[in-house]
Formats: sequence, C-alpha cells, structure tokens
Amino acid sequence: MGASRGPRLSGMQKQVLALYRGFLRAARSKSPDDRHQIESFVSAEFRRNSKLVDRKNFLYIEYLLCLGKKQLEQINSPATLGLSSLTLRYSENQKP
Repeated sequence: MGASRGPRLSGMQKQVLALYRGFLRAARSKSPDDRHQIESFVSAEFRRNSKLVDRKNFLYIEYLLCLGKKQLEQINSPATLGLSSLTLRYSENQKP
C-alpha cells in the first residue's frame, strides 16, 4: 500500500492549487519588486476568497477560476511588467 499524503482533493481544489502555483511561477519571471508585489497580492486574494466564498458555491468558484486563468495569462505575457489593482470604497452617504 502507498502512503497517504493528506486528504484527497477534489478536481476543483486541484484546479485552484494549480492556478495558485501558476501565479507563483509567473511571479518568478518578473523583477524582484514586482515578484514580491505579485506574490503578496495573489496570496491575499486567495486567502480572502477562501474565507468569503462558500465551498459549495461551485458556479462562483468556476467563475473565479476562469477570471484567475485570464489574469495569469496577462501576467505571463512578456509585455506585462507588474500588477496593479484598484479598490473603490463608498461611504454610506454616497451612491455607487
């Protein structure tokens, strides 16, 4: 019998982990400052989504995977130098 290496992962869990590893690999091809920024952003996003998204909401997880794959393609592009994000916050007095 083979030794078990932890819990068995579903296909979707494997896809999420592969996407995460893909981002980390892509970050290695960038400058040290951009690499740190990409790794920090990706880590924070994956952690945030792991806490906010219900594990049984497969449709939304598939959407996030598709979005992540597109973002990974952009980061892998030689023309992409770094990563930026935009966060909009509204006060309760303002309408979006």
